[in-house]
Amino acid sequence: MIYGTAQAQLSSKFDDVDDSVILVSMRQGPGLVLLGVIGILLSYRFLFRTPALLRDGVPLPKPPNTLPLVGNGILFLQARQKLFAWFVRCERQFGHETFQISVPSLPPGVVINDPRNLEYVFKHEGVFGKGDFFKQRSWDLFGRGIINVDGEPWRAQRRAGLGFLNAANLRVLTDVALPRYLGASITSQLMGKMAYNMEMHADDDFTKAFDYASGVTAERFQNPLWFVTELVTGARFRRSLATVKSFGEKIVRSAIEDRRSEKHAASESKLDEVSGTLIQSFLDTITNEGFVAEAALNYLSAGRDTVAQALTWTMMLLMHNRSATGKVRNEVQQLVQSLDGLDEAGDGVDPALSVNFTPVALPYTMAVFYESLRLYPPIPFEIKQCEKATTLPDGTFLPSKSVLVFCPWAMNRSRISWGEDADEFRPERWLVDGKLVTKSASEFPVFNGGARTCLGKKMAELMAAQVIATMILTFDFMPAYSTKRVSKSSLTLPMEGGLPCYVKTRT
Repeated sequence: MIYGTAQAQLSSKFDDVDDSVILVSMRQGPGLVLLGVIGILLSYRFLFRTPALLRDGVPLPKPPNTLPLVGNGILFLQARQKLFAWFVRCERQFGHETFQISVPSLPPGVVINDPRNLEYVFKHEGVFGKGDFFKQRSWDLFGRGIINVDGEPWRAQRRAGLGFLNAANLRVLTDVALPRYLGASITSQLMGKMAYNMEMHADDDFTKAFDYASGVTAERFQNPLWFVTELVTGARFRRSLATVKSFGEKIVRSAIEDRRSEKHAASESKLDEVSGTLIQSFLDTITNEGFVAEAALNYLSAGRDTVAQALTWTMMLLMHNRSATGKVRNEVQQLVQSLDGLDEAGDGVDPALSVNFTPVALPYTMAVFYESLRLYPPIPFEIKQCEKATTLPDGTFLPSKSVLVFCPWAMNRSRISWGEDADEFRPERWLVDGKLVTKSASEFPVFNGGARTCLGKKMAELMAAQVIATMILTFDFMPAYSTKRVSKSSLTLPMEGGLPCYVKTRT
């Protein structure tokens, strides 16, 4: 508004001045510089201006902090916590109304918050793909992996994942794998052993390299000039990528050697009860070894990072909500006491470690987990690109190549969907008559939706039930930090600095 008023005032003043005087003045001293600046800005605006997107023929509203010429470009350069807060502020201002965002030199984009629009996106996988906008920024890290592709390459990897994450293997997860690894870095070791028959740890070179590369890749989505700045700052990123790629190749070489020597059928060090590792499923489905390595790294990231991060935020929330902790502990204790045969575990064995806690048996515990996912979704942003022109249910027309963004972080804090206490931690919102209730993917898009619904959703729930129940029953936790916990830069939601806490064994 200020920009428009100033422009009108300048136009009015210039109308009262003789054209020849203006021309002479502009050719002298500072006037020449001013003319040059105006020329550059006008040329920039003409070459890179973002076309207005329409809803029922009317331009979409623009969000706060939209500036002349640069649109929202500067906004997206700020720290992610501020960006999260901006998305929430926009949702509070626009509600379910779609609004346009713009960054010079990039395709026009919209942000959607209406579950009806998101349901349409989930149901039309062929219209909304990963697109060049996403792939160009994430290709170095994810390559042809399932996170980064559409069409047949995506379907082939999904088939392999479905073959591995079957009911039998999920039973092994709860009956064998989780009890064995509860005392260690759970998600890293479980994914390494069950999926790839390899030893992995949370502090190894691969993990550190992948975490750093993920952070840099995330920053690419906020920095439109990433390809320039990385020429100067990208040395560590390139080294990290080399470490990640080398590990992917190692996974494939090990799997091929296992297959040739039939060690995968006889090794005592692996979980023999698992009906084939994930990497073997990839080798059965995909013939190109480089492709297999990229697919393996994608699944490793999805299964290791997101579950671990979700559990970290859950434990933080429980430390700050002692009443909820007490309710979880009471629920778990009642379940343990109701089960027979616990004495068979033997003297000195913690009863909690001999119980297979399941989501169905622990509704309040799972309500805590879902409430944590609501407030701290492991994938806080999702970006898709239109493969062809389409119109959303609310009448918004999206031309081909336009970008669509939805932000689970903001949607999960919508007062329209979750009530006036949307910012509060309240697990009871997930319970009706003591039973866990869930929302549709379009209302609660933490596990994505449609054809791309997360394959590991069931596994995440099983791990959450077992880990939360065991930890709360076995230990007392107290915060060992004084500042608010925030997320560090990443494609997912890792906690900056981890979760420092005091741990005391319960008797």
